[in-house]
Amino acid sequence: MKLAAICFTAAGQALGCRLTGPLQKQGVVYSLTAGFGPEKASLRVWTAAAWRKSNALLFIGAAGIAVRAIAPLVASKTRDPAVLVMDEAGRFCIPLLSGHIGGANALARRIAGVCGAQVVLTTATDVRGMFAVDSWAVAQGLTVANPERIQGVSSKLLAGGEVLLSSEFSIAGALPAGVRLCALGETPDVAVSIYTRRDRALLLIPRAVTLGIGCRRGIAAESLETAWQSLLQRTHLAPEAVRAVRSIDLKKEEPGLLAFCKRHQWPLQTFSAETLRALPGHFTASDFVASVTGVDNVCERAAVCGGGQLLLPKVAEKGVTMALGLFPVQLYFPK
Repeated sequence: MKLAAICFTAAGQALGCRLTGPLQKQGVVYSLTAGFGPEKASLRVWTAAAWRKSNALLFIGAAGIAVRAIAPLVASKTRDPAVLVMDEAGRFCIPLLSGHIGGANALARRIAGVCGAQVVLTTATDVRGMFAVDSWAVAQGLTVANPERIQGVSSKLLAGGEVLLSSEFSIAGALPAGVRLCALGETPDVAVSIYTRRDRALLLIPRAVTLGIGCRRGIAAESLETAWQSLLQRTHLAPEAVRAVRSIDLKKEEPGLLAFCKRHQWPLQTFSAETLRALPGHFTASDFVASVTGVDNVCERAAVCGGGQLLLPKVAEKGVTMALGLFPVQLYFPK
């Protein structure tokens, strides 16, 4: 979490300094900028830079200053950073933007815990103490695939209706009020799934899948992309479910593979031939692959290395092999 703060008075600066140590102990990368005095930062320039580089912005001063500063930058509830405002006396901390998905509400509580401020929440589900599906998704590390459907789910709960939930993964804890697990044949309002086909449900996607890749030397990133798109069409996998690309150590400097991973912002994890050979289980063996790499299969073994199960066996296309591994996901409803 990167939190950029700006203050406009000496009292605000003192308050901002008080936050430094406690927030850093919580793992927050915190910076404080002076928006006043002879060497004050330009508010417009600071806001634009913080908007690009930080997860959250904190304005220690009047709410109107914050609103005017961020107005030209606001674009999407799924991409905008969290924005908070706090008065210079530290009495109130108010999330202005991205309260749920951006985490502004949760961050306000953390800041209030440091300085004793009162958190002022305006999101309807929080005000009424009801289940906020987007906040829950963020806390569980789930990607909201179709955020335009969040409002429909929240509106149903706020109106006293029942929200149906289906999940391909187990969820511990008691169900929140107004939420019921789907029975077979019922159409869910919310679906936790790694696949894209979920009717009209709000789709929440866990990062549970690894993409194992084997490829010839000098493979182009475009060839890998073609194979990947073909795999998506075959499986209807949600791309957001992928948490890493995996291969053998021999490929850790492969330019095309590195470019492919960078394009999708996936980390590349590689394993030695010895590690891959030692994995138990049945894999699609190739004498040719064994002669080149020292292990009879790269993509399947790499995909499941570390405790995964094989979700999709090897698929080959023009010098590329791909396989999918599925790893356990533990979801829970808080007490």
